[in-house]
Amino acid sequence: MSPTVTTLTPMGFFADFKAKRALKAATKKHANLHAIWQEDIDCLRKIIAAITAASKGEDSVPNTLMQKAGEHTLWSATGIFHEAGRTASTYAGGTAGVSIPVGGGIRFRVGAMKGQVIPGIELQVDRDQGVVMLTTERLIFTGPIHTREWNFDKLLQLSTTDDESDYFISVSNLKKTSGVRFSITTGREFNRFLGSATSAHEHGYDKVIDELKKMEKEAIGAEPKLELPSITSVNS
Repeated sequence: MSPTVTTLTPMGFFADFKAKRALKAATKKHANLHAIWQEDIDCLRKIIAAITAASKGEDSVPNTLMQKAGEHTLWSATGIFHEAGRTASTYAGGTAGVSIPVGGGIRFRVGAMKGQVIPGIELQVDRDQGVVMLTTERLIFTGPIHTREWNFDKLLQLSTTDDESDYFISVSNLKKTSGVRFSITTGREFNRFLGSATSAHEHGYDKVIDELKKMEKEAIGAEPKLELPSITSVNS
């Protein structure tokens, strides 16, 4: 008996090609979603560990701070400190006057400036790069040129950019709005630590730890699953 020979038709070839391409796209999408999910899970667990340590009177970041009673460190990273300032003023206008000969073909011009000084533009100006440390009571920046602290009790407003990398902080004991900037990945982690730190400061450790553990359980249940494309959708 001669062996059976299977001939791959053009339609079968293209269907097989489309199926492989759809599987590759689905796998790539799942890998991206799972990487984001894993990053969020890892960050959440770091926060739980830090808040739990603080509730036991322990620091999560080695430091030489003169800490307040009951204050504990939670997080630290390198960042850029910025503060409200102005660009340099500019001058718009010209000159008017007369030219006086002083001999040897040299003339000396005298006169007055006519125009106006245009003040610089107000904006956040980078001042220094150094260590940003978050505690259960405040946010602290320490650099070679500047140091700054923002106490949670005096916090008036706090905002961030869409990518969560840059933070603008207003507190009642400082006239100028100031803040810190990080890389995007570090900024996202800082945002979550900061939210948990201010919540713990306001509501206490136990309540925040319970809420974080509920979030962890929900996040584990929401782990992205690989969804394989159906044959019908591939061939349609």
